Amino acid sequence: MALISVWETVFPDDPPHNAPNKVIDEKLAVDDLIFVAEHQAKIVGACIAGYDGHRGWLYAVAVLPDHRRDGVGRALVQGAMEHLKSRGCGKVNLQIRADNHAVAQFYQSLGFDIEERMSMGKHL
Repeated sequence: MALISVWETVFPDDPPHNAPNKVIDEKLAVDDLIFVAEHQAKIVGACIAGYDGHRGWLYAVAVLPDHRRDGVGRALVQGAMEHLKSRGCGKVNLQIRADNHAVAQFYQSLGFDIEERMSMGKHL
């Protein structure tokens, strides 16, 4: 599946609990908020969005290396945010790795601000 290939290419070191086939199946069991970008009928980028009725989230925003800096990521993020807003979402959150400064600059260019928070998680 092309979508799996995109995420495996962009996130090659993701842990097993983030395996694209697992994530896609789990997401589609809840809703279909998976957005893709195509170029010449091939998937070149994708992201997952979530909305719990209070906050929206963006997950796994990925663009294949050959299509970066072409507006693909911007279009994916803006499209997902417009969809979330149409559902009543007033704020969108996302998380990136702390050392990923280039991606932080990308999101800041889209109006996201760094919020001083501590992210915590527990695998079940």
